[in-house]
Amino acid sequence: MSAIKKFHFLINPISGGGQGKVVFDFLPEIMRSMAFEDHEWQCEFSVQFGFEEQIEEALASSECLIAVGGDGTATAVFDVLLQHTEFRNAKIGLIPLGTGNDLARVLNLYEAFVDKGLLYLVRKLVLAKSRNFDLWKVNGKYAMANYFSAGIDARIAHDFNSDRKAGKISGNSVIKNKIHYVKRFFADRDYRLKSGELCIIDEFGEKKTFDLKKNRTIIVGNIPSFAGGSKPFGKSDMADGLLEILRIRYMRNFLRAISIGAGKFVIKAKEVELNLELDEFIQLDGEDFSGKLEMPIRIEYGGQAQLLYL
Repeated sequence: MSAIKKFHFLINPISGGGQGKVVFDFLPEIMRSMAFEDHEWQCEFSVQFGFEEQIEEALASSECLIAVGGDGTATAVFDVLLQHTEFRNAKIGLIPLGTGNDLARVLNLYEAFVDKGLLYLVRKLVLAKSRNFDLWKVNGKYAMANYFSAGIDARIAHDFNSDRKAGKISGNSVIKNKIHYVKRFFADRDYRLKSGELCIIDEFGEKKTFDLKKNRTIIVGNIPSFAGGSKPFGKSDMADGLLEILRIRYMRNFLRAISIGAGKFVIKAKEVELNLELDEFIQLDGEDFSGKLEMPIRIEYGGQAQLLYL
């Protein structure tokens, strides 16, 4: 049996307009500059088919898996962690190359990468401490690390992804993606939830039910950052076994929440159940999940992971 490596870099080659390939090329020089021997670390590109097995092998053969890509790449790692409790002690690091990068933002990794570059972030990551971090199960199958939402923001994400697949977005840069997000906001600004019901077990163990009909959005968050850096929940503890929830009925409240936060309107919950229309627009950790989830949608505590942070 081969020795356990200290680090395994799993790189999405197309994230950030192809920045993953740049990271792959520069990693050997960076790791050698820090006196790491070749047998102490490994890097490889993620594969489209067999990605789950690839993640399992990386977790089994290393002390720390560093996911290089966007929120979707990180979520794939968390999916495997929820299914395999034997990997829960493995440390997880992130090099953020996506559009939103919400998880990397709250771990102070995004700013370090954008402001000071790859060399700085890798040097910091390989020496970083880890912290407990809550993971949640959606319908017992999917991992949620960041947030779930349905409504106008999910509609925007859905239409953005459709436009990207149709080739309506020129290039693949983060800036161009954000500009197109703004365009989609104005195009979809009148959207509301058709109908729906939210049931929660609150932080005190009490069951509560809310009508969602005509609401602009329902957001269920595990981290304070949402949709590329807004902070609708204010500060939140990411290892307290609680979710933060926002029900937003009016556009002015939506704009207020994503600009300065929702304050007293945030609800905390231990469990969440949502009944929505089957064709409702839904997103999970920034990925379009419209039409992929059966009703009701249940979000339950799934355990904790060990994440590197600065």
